[in-house]
Amino acid sequence: MPQRLKCWRPAMKKEDISRLYSGFEAILQKDMDADIEFWYARDLQKILGYFEWQNFEAVVRKAITSCENSGYDPRDHFVNANKKVLLGSGAEREIDDIPLTRYACYLVAQNGDPKKTEIAFAQTYFAVQTRKQELIEERLGEIERLSARKKLTSIVSIRYQMST
Repeated sequence: MPQRLKCWRPAMKKEDISRLYSGFEAILQKDMDADIEFWYARDLQKILGYFEWQNFEAVVRKAITSCENSGYDPRDHFVNANKKVLLGSGAEREIDDIPLTRYACYLVAQNGDPKKTEIAFAQTYFAVQTRKQELIEERLGEIERLSARKKLTSIVSIRYQMST
């Protein structure tokens, strides 16, 4: 009888979870004018344990394909951009980068190397954060509907009183 392979791996240490969580939060960018949160792919690359941009760019390309195949326009979630980086000589150089929405980061994590602890954590992190955002938006929608219902009830009540 063939022997089964053991796939068990010990749970992540609290220090690793804390480090990775803090890392994701530290590189989070916020555009207050557009009211949007995003991450730069090159920043995310480092936290996810990819040392070569070419390797990580392949993961991003797979995530873009996943986005397209899900019926979404990748241009809404993956934006090509350039940014300047400081070289050791003190000079600046422009490099390609990709601002990623939360959904794009989720897709990148889903398409990354699952053997990497950082990817496993990112898969959970972005799934949980996305769900939290969905719940917040759902709750805000409920509050808006309740407010509209109260206003409508008030208007109907006033009109009824005026007609009697």
